[in-house]
Amino acid sequence: MRTLVFLVFLLGIAIIGLGQQCNVTLKGTVKDFHDNSFLEGATVVVVATNQYAVTDQNGYYQLQNLCPGKIEVEVSHISCNTRIEELEITEDTTQNFSLEHHFEALKEVKVIGDAVHDKTNSSQEASITAATLDESSAGSLGDILKNVSGITTLNTGASIVKPSIHGLNGSRVLILNDGVRMQDMEWGDEHAPNVDPNSIGNIRVIKGASALQYGGDALGGVIVMDQNTFFNRDTLYGKTIINGISNGRGGNITTKLTKVFDNHWHISANASFKKLGDQEAPDYILSNTGVQEAGFSINVGRHGYKQGFNAKYAYFDTEIGILRASHIGSIGDLILAINNDVPLVINDFTHDIDNPKQKVQHHLAKLEYYRRFKSLGKLSFQYDFQQNNRQEFDVRRGENANRASVDLELTTHTAGLQMEWVDWGKFELQTGLMGRYQENFPDPSTQVRRLIPDYDKYDAGFYSILTYKANEKWTLDAGLRYDFSHINAQKFYITTRWEQLGYDQEFGDWVVEDFGNQLLTNPTFDFHNISATVGAKFSPSNFDSFKVNYAMAQRAPNPSELFSEGLHHSASRIELGDLRINSETSHKIAIAKERDYNFWGYALEPYYNYIQDFILLEPSGVEFTTRGAFPVWSYRQTNLRLLGLDVSAYANWSNYFKTNHMFSIVKAKDLEQNGPVVNIPSARTTNSITYKNAKLNQLEVALSSNYVFRQNETPENLFVYSPREDQQVEVKINNAPNAYHLLNFSTKIQFSLSEKTQLTTSLMVNNVLDTSYRDYLNRQRYFADDLGRNFILQLKLNY
Repeated sequence: MRTLVFLVFLLGIAIIGLGQQCNVTLKGTVKDFHDNSFLEGATVVVVATNQYAVTDQNGYYQLQNLCPGKIEVEVSHISCNTRIEELEITEDTTQNFSLEHHFEALKEVKVIGDAVHDKTNSSQEASITAATLDESSAGSLGDILKNVSGITTLNTGASIVKPSIHGLNGSRVLILNDGVRMQDMEWGDEHAPNVDPNSIGNIRVIKGASALQYGGDALGGVIVMDQNTFFNRDTLYGKTIINGISNGRGGNITTKLTKVFDNHWHISANASFKKLGDQEAPDYILSNTGVQEAGFSINVGRHGYKQGFNAKYAYFDTEIGILRASHIGSIGDLILAINNDVPLVINDFTHDIDNPKQKVQHHLAKLEYYRRFKSLGKLSFQYDFQQNNRQEFDVRRGENANRASVDLELTTHTAGLQMEWVDWGKFELQTGLMGRYQENFPDPSTQVRRLIPDYDKYDAGFYSILTYKANEKWTLDAGLRYDFSHINAQKFYITTRWEQLGYDQEFGDWVVEDFGNQLLTNPTFDFHNISATVGAKFSPSNFDSFKVNYAMAQRAPNPSELFSEGLHHSASRIELGDLRINSETSHKIAIAKERDYNFWGYALEPYYNYIQDFILLEPSGVEFTTRGAFPVWSYRQTNLRLLGLDVSAYANWSNYFKTNHMFSIVKAKDLEQNGPVVNIPSARTTNSITYKNAKLNQLEVALSSNYVFRQNETPENLFVYSPREDQQVEVKINNAPNAYHLLNFSTKIQFSLSEKTQLTTSLMVNNVLDTSYRDYLNRQRYFADDLGRNFILQLKLNY
């Protein structure tokens, strides 16, 4: 009897299975949430069966041969928030979807508007769009980033510009170039990022260390530079931008061409060239400040829904002149230069670049692949290779006149694996691991003592980020990351300095060979670092949000902080590292309140950052060498407190006029010495008014005002013996210059040359009033004023 019942049960199941026919059709449209426009290229996927459809130019999709019952549908689009819906279908069904779309071409960007999708849930973030990048194509990456509240720059003249986020720079700011973490000796104050900004599609700035997927050591923040989206249709498009620049009597040209095929293949190439001669302050020429740059990149790949790959190669070459007057031969020259109102060296204008100067070449190659697995998620793999060759030329005589004083070659191999798991109800999980090998080779043919030694460096990391969407308004996130670093170096030390620093007592077993007046050593280090973050985002509406985030991050010392020992020629100073330096630990609390009304909006972003064992480079004295007396800058560790506020606001006063406003301030304190810290940016504010008339060929006219306050909190100056004056004199190396105010003007207009070709002409005038000023964060402020008035005429052709 039991057997009969069981057979009847199996027969019933079979009959039901045969009776269920999978012939249901699901169709509909996908639209933009903000302007109700149709979204082309959106993907609608049935999660259980992996059946999918892609919307056409009218936003229409259709899925056939579906089985009746409950199904889970995932709707996604590049630069949109992915949406998952549970539907019950018993017959042919029409279902329309709306996505919150952020692609920069679809809406005008306000100061605090998100034109690029957020990289984190609860961090302070800001975006820079393709339109802003085009307008700033004559400048450097650092110049472009200054458009974001809370970001300043540490300069060596006008051409070497390093971004600083919330008062932190160098190795504490990570730069991601199309998914590749830049490895270009970022530790040096005069080492600018080796990136061609004209090859970038958009930029996202994450303030703080909460973006653990990029690295755990971003105490300042992360700059994420991505390419724009490739549309899934057969098309060919490009753009060319030409800039004529008055200050420097030169210009630059960049062109980009992209071909996309309807089978998801794409190829894109970008090339640029820039040439400037000596730049000028309002009252004199800044001799030997020319620059020449060349960049090229090519990108090829295929982006399907289930799987895809991308391969990229990029090359960047730059030659930068260092202000001739900044090359000092002695401490007496430094005192004289600081006390002089004009540079000690002023020559006639030239496009030639002489010593002192820098030459840098950077190669980047990347291969990435991704694949989606049913019921698991999306797995991504990436390998990248970088080679950075840096040469620094001093003013030398005789047969060494054209020989570099510093010649470093840094080679880096990185492999990473990332898994974005299928959503578990209200939970999203992302995990990843990374391995990196790096080799530094200082060429001994310079015949100069090597500032940074030979070393091999091994890195490994693992992270996990969990996001919990409690409801439509609340989203919580937490993350954890572990990083391991091993450094194996070969370095020569002068015996007297080795003993003077007490290394013979602490690191005697590192001595490999004793040559009498110098020692060959083999320093080895292992660093174990933990980083963590937890945060929350409250969004009562699509136009209102409140974020709070806590991030704990640890950063291992970089090679410069450990090994520097000698004259840094391009910096004209002696730098001394310390083998005793340990990892620094940051504890940062950041809050962000954003609100968009119909015609105005604002963002308030306060933060507090306590950094334990902060690694500080500061003036510590003067040392006499065979080449003269030079200021000594030494590394030490202390506890640091940073307290700051970023404010952004905008107002659309009418259909034609709008204003934008930014203010930022950060206060720093050395808690061990109960005093100020060197190179902390002063408060600053930027305000602009813009007139735009779409009926007049998109005519736009803007006037902006930049006011930088004086930094009143600086360390004490040094007192040293001056042979020239035969007495102790004050070296005002820490004095801050006065506050300054700059006015900038810009205008542009568009012309349609054909159905698919558009010409945009622009005129920009920086420092309209030709104001003389010096910036506290410009390392050449001791020797000369900053740039004077600069006219930039731009022609942009989209085709």
